[in-house]
Amino acid sequence: MIRFKNVSKIYPPNVVGVEGISLHIRPGEFVSIVGKSGTGKSTLAKLLFAEERPTRGSIEIGGWDITNIHDRDVPLLRRQIGVVFQDFKLLPMKTVYENIAFALQVAGERPHRIREVVPAVLKIVNLEPMIDRYPRQLSGGEQQRVAIGRALVHSPKVLVADEPTGNLDTVTTREIIDLLKKINEFGTTVALVTHDREVVNALKKRVITLEDGKISSDIEEGRYKL
Repeated sequence: MIRFKNVSKIYPPNVVGVEGISLHIRPGEFVSIVGKSGTGKSTLAKLLFAEERPTRGSIEIGGWDITNIHDRDVPLLRRQIGVVFQDFKLLPMKTVYENIAFALQVAGERPHRIREVVPAVLKIVNLEPMIDRYPRQLSGGEQQRVAIGRALVHSPKVLVADEPTGNLDTVTTREIIDLLKKINEFGTTVALVTHDREVVNALKKRVITLEDGKISSDIEEGRYKL
């Protein structure tokens, strides 16, 4: 599903984002990518969804070599890879329904298709009673559910969650992680980028640890040790 082959990302003038990363994430896996601040976690995530391009090495997603992906092909890639961020990135003047529908509208989906997909996604993220609310009327956890719903509209093969619980309390964090697990059970590959040791250890899934831009450990059903 996902293959990194000796991938490095060097930012000018000579700042290492990641260096010599090689890994294989299998279809349907739930993988936590962990490490302290500045170890390359977010760089790795950005390489996954082509916000950044590698300086060296190659990246494949589902057999598609995206190493030097052209800008015009990035929207197509983003339909295969859903992305969720720490800060939600919702449109404040649009309702829950409209925020999720907007991801389909910009992709040119027909109105009848949007009317089919959005309610189905709202059911998955358990936001059906809140379709007419605006982001300012939602809790942090509810806003993150909207963001996750928006990431699911194209039925992506991969969901990349970059610190999705960083702004949430412990109870809400648990709810969001349970939702990611549910999505994974549907068959979606999930890559969770986090520094939250408790979340990772509770998952009991594969853990890839980064240190100084390199993989220091890759453990099946591992734990995150500081």
